[in-house]
Amino acid sequence: MRVSVPVRLSALTAGLLVASSLLAADKPADKAAVKAASGAAPASVAALAPAVPAAPVASAASSASGATADASLGGVPGTLTTTAAGTGPAVIQTAPGTIAMLPGANALPAPMGQPRTHVFTLRQMGAYGAMELRGLDPTGYLNADVRTDEVVTAAKLRLIYTYSPSLIYPLSHLKVFVNGEVVATIPLVKETAGQLVTSEITLDPRLFTDFNRISVQMIAHYTLDHCEDPYHSTLWTDIAPESTLTLDTAAVDLPNSLALLPVPFFDKHDYGLVRVPFVLAANAGLPTLRAAGVVSSWLGALASFRGARFPVARTAPADASAIAFALPGQMPEGIALPEIKGPTITVMTNPAAAQGSGRKLLVLAGRTPEELEKAAYALVLGQAGMASNSVVVQSVDLGPERKPYDAPNWVPTDRPVLLRELVNDPQQLQVSGYNPPAIRVNMRVPADLYAWAHSNVPIDIRYRYTAPSSWNDSILNVSINDQLVRSQRLKPVTRAADETRIAVPVLSGTDVRATSSIEIPAFRVGSNNQFQFQFHIDSQKTGLCASTAADIARAAIDPDSVVDFSGFAHYTALPNLAFFANSGYPFTRMADLSETAVVIPDAPDAKDQEAVLTMLGHMGQWTGLPALRVKLVPASQIDSVSGDDLLVIGSGSAANLLAKWGKDLPLLIERGKTEVATRDQKGGWPDWLGGTADDEDTTPKGRSIVSLGGPLAALIGFESPLASGRSVVALASTSSAQFGDVLDAMQDSSKVARMHGDLSVVRHGEVEGLRVGERYFVGDLPWYARLWVHISRYPSLMALAGILAGLIVAFTVFWALGRMAARRTGD
Repeated sequence: MRVSVPVRLSALTAGLLVASSLLAADKPADKAAVKAASGAAPASVAALAPAVPAAPVASAASSASGATADASLGGVPGTLTTTAAGTGPAVIQTAPGTIAMLPGANALPAPMGQPRTHVFTLRQMGAYGAMELRGLDPTGYLNADVRTDEVVTAAKLRLIYTYSPSLIYPLSHLKVFVNGEVVATIPLVKETAGQLVTSEITLDPRLFTDFNRISVQMIAHYTLDHCEDPYHSTLWTDIAPESTLTLDTAAVDLPNSLALLPVPFFDKHDYGLVRVPFVLAANAGLPTLRAAGVVSSWLGALASFRGARFPVARTAPADASAIAFALPGQMPEGIALPEIKGPTITVMTNPAAAQGSGRKLLVLAGRTPEELEKAAYALVLGQAGMASNSVVVQSVDLGPERKPYDAPNWVPTDRPVLLRELVNDPQQLQVSGYNPPAIRVNMRVPADLYAWAHSNVPIDIRYRYTAPSSWNDSILNVSINDQLVRSQRLKPVTRAADETRIAVPVLSGTDVRATSSIEIPAFRVGSNNQFQFQFHIDSQKTGLCASTAADIARAAIDPDSVVDFSGFAHYTALPNLAFFANSGYPFTRMADLSETAVVIPDAPDAKDQEAVLTMLGHMGQWTGLPALRVKLVPASQIDSVSGDDLLVIGSGSAANLLAKWGKDLPLLIERGKTEVATRDQKGGWPDWLGGTADDEDTTPKGRSIVSLGGPLAALIGFESPLASGRSVVALASTSSAQFGDVLDAMQDSSKVARMHGDLSVVRHGEVEGLRVGERYFVGDLPWYARLWVHISRYPSLMALAGILAGLIVAFTVFWALGRMAARRTGD
């Protein structure tokens, strides 16, 4: 009997497929055209010839032997592929066929440029960890974007997964969708149940647009009983994080139009590292480098979480789109421009790239350094008003000067903030399903917030959810930076108490609105944070066949929920390279860097210039604004910026400047030797809000001098020798070639997490953070708060202050009572 069941199902399947193909063959061809003309979505399966369905039936019957079959319709392959080494079930793929479109509309754009390959992991497609498919939440979603200047020519989805060994396998399978179109069905077979299985699916490239959603749906059954429980624990499939989507693309040669900016130099559909070469003449001066820095900070702000890197070249690269800066007498090699008639912005085909590659060259030019800077300002502030391939800038207004702590990427600290201000779309605050993914809200705050009067950060959370009919294990977990803050039980709906609290009409009538006030420990909050709101809607079944899931559970965090940092002061202990590596503090205190000076060697090379541009790109990433008012000075003119915070690119003459400041530095690299201060290191919880507590001894224990045995690079923080209360962060290395090691480390979140104290050494790709020097304090606190901070570091003083305060109160009360008694007795 066990043998006959799959045979009958196979026969039934074959009959259905043959019947459907005959019906499709009987339909007139003009019906498909009429349907397409009426706006119907193009089907992924067109009318099949009677012979085509035979291939799936034959392959399904031979799946145990790992056979493959091919079918071709309209020049697009529809294949039946098995897993690598034949270890998994056969993949039944949809043959796309010829989509009903106008003649030529189904062809790929021409001309086609250079081929490229992109490999996306599950995490890059929006999944945190493994994608878990369960009975009540059987569908997982992945997102994959395609750059504006590329078109997909081939696509392959590689799924690595494990499924339950307790299913009825003839009724269980996985369905794969691309933008709502079914592209493949993967049978779940007994032979590989409970094992790690790999299936590769060839996808139709015509289904891909600029934004794409790939979904995997589990259809699974464990019993033939009509009372099957969708909550049953045997209904599961886990898709491993190692699963990948591979897209082969070809470049599309976009028109030379400034209206497309920032494409192709930055494309919001590309989630990889933004790498844009900057082309500068070998004799480029400080004004040219400063104009390039303004543009690099703008691209860094656009790049946001992607990160950015800006290598410097002397000629236009052949393999990338680039940005060039030109002045009379400072023209990069290989770039020919017509007569410069003012501040000019021009986009052209990259003359060094192959024809049809789609590579562009953006050229900023001026007759004087002032005009070149004006062109840079116009690009970052007025790009939206540009349309042709070239414009001449008439005037630029930078606007009023910024105020401290007003960076767009930072949460305001002078008022309560609504969560709607922290997301781009309110839909980000809504989820569906019984075990939905967490709602994630990113939040940057100034690094110098000090919780001297408050130990917690108040947050007022308002949320809605599909309420259970009775008390169960439905909960809301609130976390920050993956640290649990509170687990809140979700109460059921009751007609007497909650019927009047239904929140939003578009949600189901059983949705309840609730409010919870939470205090987040201040030490959990860093400069770069993420709230996680994880809903779990528990089963409402009270017994077998008692109820079934009739509606999809939904939950949402109200956009009017409030987080409040207004009770915190700005005060902290420096140097702290963790602040710099995570938020650019103290330089980003002013969002336009108006109180920042970048100190470079008198004769910078390409690596020095790359370090400047990339660091300014980080500043833009942290603040969300271009560095419009940053100063750039050579080391020989550092006295002109003595009142600013200094970012020193320490090679050449800038390295001599560090040597001049001498033994006060935590690390000094000079003349083939390394001199470093040494002291005992202490571990513990990182200093976040309120991180002013000092160690018992801040004095270095000693100093070590060793000869250089290899490449070395470091970040060094210390108080400016030129002005009290001002900070210096220096990039020091054995040569400018090692600056790339520091820049690479700052792109790696795991290495950034190890940067702290006043010295972070980068050697062979590893980062070690140390604190070896003295600390100083910056910020603004009332005198009584400063007194409290000072006393709080010494327990004996706190005890003495408590005793004195008690005595003062006691004597005051005694005196007041004595006066009252005297008035009563008339004395």
